[in-house]
Amino acid sequence: MKKISLIATLFSAVLLLQNCKKDTVTAYTTSTEPMIAFINDTTWIASAANVKATLTYNSAAKTKVFTCTGLSNIQQINLYATQHTTVNTTGFPLATYNVNSTPDVALSYYLMQNGTLKPQGTVAPGSGTITVTAIDSVKKIITGTFSFQSLTDNYDSNGNIISTTVVQISGGGFNNVPYTFTSN
Repeated sequence: MKKISLIATLFSAVLLLQNCKKDTVTAYTTSTEPMIAFINDTTWIASAANVKATLTYNSAAKTKVFTCTGLSNIQQINLYATQHTTVNTTGFPLATYNVNSTPDVALSYYLMQNGTLKPQGTVAPGSGTITVTAIDSVKKIITGTFSFQSLTDNYDSNGNIISTTVVQISGGGFNNVPYTFTSN
């Protein structure tokens, strides 16, 4: 009798534990906006009318430059990446471009102040990337991601740095953005 009672108790315990399993929920989100990012954890979205991209080939320098600019309300994000020794085509390599000590990759954040867009700090080497994830050189549309950190030193009246303002741009993306191609 004790064995049946013990088996019934163990069986009940197993059933109880089975019902206590935690559910795991995984969520993914994608955006169809042409340009989107998080600026200091606040969502920033530039509409299609306010996103411009270009690809320019310079035959003398043998370089190809990708630029993309998005404007939303009082904030603007600019992306710039250069490819050396490229051929004169309407495409651009799928790759990650890192901000380094050369001017080949540049990212910037501007804020409207008194009716004028003004740069908000600088992006130091190693603190920003642009990744081109897809390009259709026939339809001339480009897709990718970006992130960077912009720093501004704040000075007192004697010229001493008293603080640094950090603007964190994360989770950025440009999605199926049409671009113009020029060759010179």
